[in-house]
Amino acid sequence: MSLRIEDYALIGDTQTAGLVGHNGSLEWLCLPRMDSGACFAALLGDPEHGQWTLAPLGGARTVRRGYRKDTLVLETELINDEGTVRIVDCMPIRRDNPRVLRTVEGVHGRVRMRSDVRLRFEYGHDRPWIRTEGHRINAIAGPHSVILDGDVPHRLDDRAMCSAEFSVGAGERVGLRLAWAGPRQPELERVDIAKTVRSTEKWWRDWAAQCSYDGEYRDAVVRSLIALKALAYSPSGGIVAAVTTSLPEQLGGVRNWDYRFCWIRDATFTLMALLEAGYEREARAWREWLLRAMAGAPEQMQIVYGVDGERRLTESELPWLPGYAGSRPVRIGNAASEQFQLDVYGELMDALHQARTHGIPPDPDAWQLQRTLLDFLESHWDDPDNGIWEMRGPRRHFTHSKVMVWAAADRAVQGIEQFGLDGPADRWKALRHTIFAEVCDKGFDTARNTFTHYYGSSSLDAALLLIPAIGFLPADDPRMRGTVEAVEKHLRQDGFVQRYTMTKRSEELDGLPPGEGAFLPCTFWLADNYILQGRRDEGRELFERLLDLRNDVGLLSEEYDTGTGRLVGNVPQAFSHVALINTALNLSGGDRGPIRRRGGSGSTDQDGR
Repeated sequence: MSLRIEDYALIGDTQTAGLVGHNGSLEWLCLPRMDSGACFAALLGDPEHGQWTLAPLGGARTVRRGYRKDTLVLETELINDEGTVRIVDCMPIRRDNPRVLRTVEGVHGRVRMRSDVRLRFEYGHDRPWIRTEGHRINAIAGPHSVILDGDVPHRLDDRAMCSAEFSVGAGERVGLRLAWAGPRQPELERVDIAKTVRSTEKWWRDWAAQCSYDGEYRDAVVRSLIALKALAYSPSGGIVAAVTTSLPEQLGGVRNWDYRFCWIRDATFTLMALLEAGYEREARAWREWLLRAMAGAPEQMQIVYGVDGERRLTESELPWLPGYAGSRPVRIGNAASEQFQLDVYGELMDALHQARTHGIPPDPDAWQLQRTLLDFLESHWDDPDNGIWEMRGPRRHFTHSKVMVWAAADRAVQGIEQFGLDGPADRWKALRHTIFAEVCDKGFDTARNTFTHYYGSSSLDAALLLIPAIGFLPADDPRMRGTVEAVEKHLRQDGFVQRYTMTKRSEELDGLPPGEGAFLPCTFWLADNYILQGRRDEGRELFERLLDLRNDVGLLSEEYDTGTGRLVGNVPQAFSHVALINTALNLSGGDRGPIRRRGGSGSTDQDGR
């Protein structure tokens, strides 16, 4: 039976990552990259699909679990009648090959332990050929070779499971290592596991110490920043949405997607969170990834790319996996890469503009790219699209998409007015005015005093809570107050916000049956609106309710099921942690007010009001 999603903790090396359950079981690990096939896939199936269990013989209960302060080094304490042990898990920051280090430390008494390793490549499908050499086991299948070794030997049984039994007393330590190697790579040397754990711990603490935020929510902010760093693919600067695929948005449902890719719409949110927290190097790497990924014709721009900027993310299903909690299908790849979404043009324009305003040295190609995108948008801004929520039904004129095209024109105008860049300012101002007027005319329901999901619809969209942050309208505008009230009334479940009005009719919109949890970033956006409207106490209260949803090691998934009281969706979710950071920064504004309003003085469209 699957553990709850919140029962998992993250370990990673800034190129790939794994999930460890509170019982000490490593149940998800993709090697050598985040988007590679999993060699441990029990998370989406059962132990035979790959798993590494490390636990006391005869069972135990968890006493305590947590990361060492300001690190991604995980400690899990387990106790039984024999005593107490501590399992220390980490992945050293990558210099060559990916490695998982697992150390068992005796705390009290003498505890008999068992390690069971089932290596199954390609998401549990391929059983490897395994050979043993003393304390070392080598599992090989196709391009993959995984080494298992350490202070005690593992034995191979006829089910291709590698097992070891040993005992640890108080003050004793047993170290184990798993490492991946590609074809024809030289044999991997053994490492000093204890020393490597210490150096990994120091690396994370040194990185966390760069955080410039020192407010009351520092621990939550730093933990979220560490999660973002772990989600970043360091060779390219790209940041994946999550390290998992197919964790369901509704338990037992079909809304199961692969999030191990980089979404353009996360660009500005992520960039601003990194910059405001003092991480200019990571922000600059993210910007450079954006520019490389965008290279080419603007009409071929995708909403999502691979970690190195790959464009072909063909979606397929893995029928041999039963799915998390029976949630099928299990998918790899993402067909959203083939969708047309106007909002990402605005997000990209905004991200590049914010990089300039925060002093990141300009890239000579960035402005030329922005001009090319504006040329494209001038001819296509009034096309229907698939929208921010990647609807798989017919394209529509989504209100949020049009607002983001307005943002694209606005940031282009600001580039000219604030930075003296070259461009047709009057023409882009006219485009900005035209879009503003149309959105206020066709995307606003005067009878209900709210912006709507798409032109002419009666449904709502929580993405419209971003309007004040984008600078399209101020938060205290009556139309925004009305939109906030409508969201509160129709999209909240037990205080948490769903993405959009979800009824049987919405099936026509996205081609899927209704049903999912509350979308956590949307709830952070509601808190931001409260703060922007001067309702700081309400914003703080909602923010702290969201903090309470984090698991015991400070991680958030994509959504929260208010009915079962469980986290759902892929984990850890970058969008959720970015939203947490930004709301914490908003609350730190004090008398100066929020600092996260992305639109500047040039973003107002007075003629359109």
